[in-house]
Amino acid sequence: MKLSEIRELINLVDKSGLAEFEYECSDGDRLVLRKSVSSAAPEPPSAVEPVRPQVEVYPEPEPSPAASAGQDESLAAGEFVITAPMVGTFYRAPAPGAEPFVEVGDVVEPGQTVCIVEAMKLMNEIEAERRGKIVKILVENEDPVEYGQPLFILKEV
Repeated sequence: MKLSEIRELINLVDKSGLAEFEYECSDGDRLVLRKSVSSAAPEPPSAVEPVRPQVEVYPEPEPSPAASAGQDESLAAGEFVITAPMVGTFYRAPAPGAEPFVEVGDVVEPGQTVCIVEAMKLMNEIEAERRGKIVKILVENEDPVEYGQPLFILKEV
């Protein structure tokens, strides 16, 4: 995520009524923004305490019922799934009216863009992690997707 995008998010959260905002990037990094709540007359500290960094551990979210519905698909030997790394809107093409990134039968290479998931007005290109042939596209264009929801079934080639 670019610094300018982070600054824009900070400004949006600051202007909104949100107390906390959390965003997970496509590379797995997580950004958490919180507004600090300050009272009109803060009380002086009663004793000096050492400052300890606050560490938050986020467990992996459980897949939603919508996401697990697509996982009921039984995979044949040599097949694998590309899943949504975040909640957002699924797009098969880079722009309306453009050719889709991939079609059933296409062979994709590692790092090749297979779709876009839009989250918070940010277009996140989803790339294939390994080589494979597209067997099935599980989501329709412009459908909302959940974290971990299967998007494509591929077969090793």
